[in-house]
This record gives sequence, C-alpha cells and structure tokens, in this order.
Amino acid sequence: MVSTDTATRLTGLARCLVQEGLLSEDQARQALEAAAREKRPFVSQVAAQGLARPAEVALAAARGFGLPVLDLEALELPREIVGLVEERLIRKHQALPVFRRGHRLFVAVADPANIEALDEIKFQSGLAAEAVVAAQDQLARIIEQSLEGEETGLTGLDDAALDDLEVSAEDEEAAPAGTDLEVDDTPVVRFVNKLLLDAVNRGASDIHFEPYEGRFRVRFRLDGLLREVANPPASLAPKIVARLKVMAHLDISERRLPQDGRIRMRLSRSNQIDFRVNTCPTVHGEKVVLRLLDGSRAQLDIDQLGLEEAQKEALLRAVRLPYGMVLVTGPTGSGKTVTLYSCLHLLNDPSRNISTVEDPVEINVPGINQVNINPKAGLTFASALRAFLRQDPDVIMVGEIRDLETAEIAIKAAQTGHLVFSTLHTNDAPQAVTRLADMGLPPFAIAASVSLVVAQRLARRLCEHCKAPAELPPEALLQAGFAEEELVGLELYRAVGCDQCNGGYKGRTGIYQVMPVSEAMQRLILEGKGALALAEQARAEGVADLRASGLKKVRAGITSLEELNRVITA
Repeated sequence: MVSTDTATRLTGLARCLVQEGLLSEDQARQALEAAAREKRPFVSQVAAQGLARPAEVALAAARGFGLPVLDLEALELPREIVGLVEERLIRKHQALPVFRRGHRLFVAVADPANIEALDEIKFQSGLAAEAVVAAQDQLARIIEQSLEGEETGLTGLDDAALDDLEVSAEDEEAAPAGTDLEVDDTPVVRFVNKLLLDAVNRGASDIHFEPYEGRFRVRFRLDGLLREVANPPASLAPKIVARLKVMAHLDISERRLPQDGRIRMRLSRSNQIDFRVNTCPTVHGEKVVLRLLDGSRAQLDIDQLGLEEAQKEALLRAVRLPYGMVLVTGPTGSGKTVTLYSCLHLLNDPSRNISTVEDPVEINVPGINQVNINPKAGLTFASALRAFLRQDPDVIMVGEIRDLETAEIAIKAAQTGHLVFSTLHTNDAPQAVTRLADMGLPPFAIAASVSLVVAQRLARRLCEHCKAPAELPPEALLQAGFAEEELVGLELYRAVGCDQCNGGYKGRTGIYQVMPVSEAMQRLILEGKGALALAEQARAEGVADLRASGLKKVRAGITSLEELNRVITA
C-alpha cells in the first residue's frame, strides 16, 4: 500500500500511477527524469520502459482525474473534426480531437495533466477544449492513421480510383522512342497501381519486381529488410515490366541494357510521390527496382533523429559555425541524406543562400537551390560546385565526395568562409578523415577544414505493442560490450511480432558516432596518423563509438541486441 505522504510528493499523472500502485515512487521519479532528459511525454516514457501497460495507465488516469476512457478503435473520426486542430499541435501534444458539441471540443489524450495541450488547442481552435482519456499506444496509432489519411488522400481509393490514379513520368519531355506503346490491360494497370499505393501506405523504401524461372515475385523493403508481398503469375511478368517502363517513359523495346527513369504519382492536390526507376536485364527477364522518394514524410526535425543530448549539442555547434565542413558517413540506406537535410532545415531562412548538388535530389525543400547531377551533359559534382562558388553561397551541400577533384573544391569552399556538408562511405567517423587523405588531400587542408564527422546506422525499433523481456546469459552480454557492473538489474527486450508491426519491429532509429575534430585530432591529422590513433583520441575525449551508442538504445528498450548485432558487427 502506498502512503499518502509518498504520493503527495509527486503531481499529475505520476501521482495517480503511484496512488494506483502501478509504479513505486522511485520508478515514477526516474521516469519523470528520463522523460525530461529525452524530451518526451511522461506517459510515453512509462510505456517505453515497460513500467505499466498503456491500458492500465489510461484507467488509472481516468480514475484519478474523473474522466471517461475512450476506445478510439470503435470511433469513426470525421475529417472535419480532426481538421479543427492543426497537425502541428496534434503531433506535438499527442492530442486528438474526437468530437464536438456546440462550443466544446473533446480531445483524446493519454495524460490529462497536460494542461498546456488543452490551452494551445483552445487558443488555436477557438473552442473550449475538454480532455477524455485514451491508451497511449492506441492514441499514437490512431493519430498516425488520421493524419496519414488527411495527407495522402488514400483512404477513399477503391478499384475505380486505382484505374484513374494520376501517374506520369517526371520528365515527359525526354521520353525515348518506343514509349508511345500502351499496355492495354486494365488488371495489370490496377495491380501495379495498387502495389505502388501499398508501398506508400506501408512505408516501404523500395519495391523489387523480380523474374525467375517459372515464378515472378514482388518484394518491399520495410524498415531496411526485404519482405515478399506478392507472387503474380510468371506469364504476367513481361506486361508488368512493360507497364512500369511506360509509366517511367522508358524504351519498352530495349530489353538488353539497363535503363533509368522516374515515375510521379499524384495522390492529392497537395501530395505527390516520386519513384526512381531502374531496370536491369537478368537471365529470366528484366528486374525492375523502384526507390520511393517521398520528401514529405522525411523527418527534418533534428530532435527526431535519435541523437543523444551530447551528440545533438556537438552537431548543433558545428552547424552554427560560419564556415567549415561537416561530414556524414555510413553505408547506403543509413539515413545520411535525412541527417544532412535536418541540418539544412535549421539553416534554411531568407538570410542564407543554400545550394545542394545530389545524385539524385530525394527531398525537395522550398528555399534551397537543389541541383541534380547529369554526367552525360557534363554536370558533375565538381562542375556544380564551381558554379555554386560563383553564386555567392553561404551553405553548400554535396551529395557525396567521390573523387579528388570534388574533395578539393569542397575543402577550399570550407576554408574560404562557406559551411559545407557532404557524405562519405566509411565504417566510422575516424575512417572518414583518413579516407580524405587517401584521396590525395594534404593533411593541413583536412585539419583546417573538417570541423565534425558523424557516422551513423539505422536500427529497427522494437514494437511497443508486443516486445517482451529477453533472457540472455551474462557471458553473452559481456561479449556484446556491456560492462560487468551494468548487468545488475539490466532488462533487455526481444522482438515478438503482432498485427501492428513487421516481425516485432516498427520504424527505425539512428545510431550515431558524433566526432568533433578537436585540436588534438588536428595535430594527429597533421602528423599523418591513421584511423586507429584518431579513434583512441576520440575515446579519450568521451566520443562514444557506434557500438557504445547502440548499446545505450538496447538498454533503453528501443531496439534489441539482435538488431544491434545485425547493423553493427564490431
């Protein structure tokens, strides 16, 4: 039994949960501190730590505040009700308008003590906002569904709409010969359109159309892993591939050479998705891969990347410098572009001239001058950079430093009063510095220009609905990198799988190594020291490597040790 004196030391929802016996006072205090540290709602922190089930928290909140509990799954939320409150406020406070009665607007929240949410909604909507309680996990899911339906306009699409979906090639002026042929097969048109829409709805990053002897399969890349989603008859493979090539304005008569194109799908007046298309001849026919380029879904808020507080502060210090170079490194698909654009988003205001050159531009951002390279026309990274330097730039972003010429121009730009962002493909941050030296750049130029290097990976997040405690032997935990003193009270989680996720995981989070180039590191670079010496100096300065950063997310229950071992091998 919890004493009244103990409970009165806490306020709001934390006090309710202690009074209901769901949390101890120490657990409540620790969760409050962690929530403040990670800048997340207290109720989300309780769920993330597995201290209490969201449904139990909702019932305790309802009893403590004398409010009703709603089952949001049983409600139909009209768009006009959801539209009464700005999306920004709904996402910020995880507060969803559910119905209106006269001048009263009832808002579903997981934490009724969040008075700020009700005040802001009241001010913005002009209605008296009153709270009702909903389970945190259900509320988050319904908010995403409601806002996704608003943004994409997909909720009302039926078979007829699939036939009439507006799809076109992005560059219709450059359509090659042979694309006037039509694939006059309505079932194929409908099938392809449905696959594209399914990929968008499920958050896929790529779609693979793969022909084999006697079979044809379609796979989506979801949260970084490929999953088979369809097996159309092998006899339809040529028609499906031809349909995709017509949509991308490729030459459907050319089956011996790879081709590149783009498809633009308009989902609503204000929302469209681009697909980068590549065909490649294989033994059993042409394989087609589509990359989804949905800039509207890219999270450009630096707080959403998954950086620890110290890492974020180091990155922000480098971004606020008037000149210098910030490098982001990691394998393909590790989220480097989103990290770079999150930095540019902070700098994007009318006082700065920002230019980017990429292959290709994946996130369209108003206010930034974005250039696609075109090697056939002579527009390379290096030539675009030279042009930028004659256009009075403040900030430059180079999609990737691939050669010495591009590296030299970027380094000179960083040394002459410009802030330069770019990417490299190396395993960690210290290796990025030595990679520049291997390209042929002089050590003094690297030491004088590179201000910070970020290495990153993307790991799948454990599903909050079904993750379960994992029992691992101490020997395995020590081998994984945990210290012996950390094993006491250590609780890890494993993936289970449910109808809300993909095999126990839903979404991804970043794992980072953020390495400022200190004076000590500059001396090592000038002396020609390698990546091992830089890594030792980084550790001495308190820079966590990728493995150490990943273990923190495993301890917090954000991801599993198995997933960490998949994305970071050492």
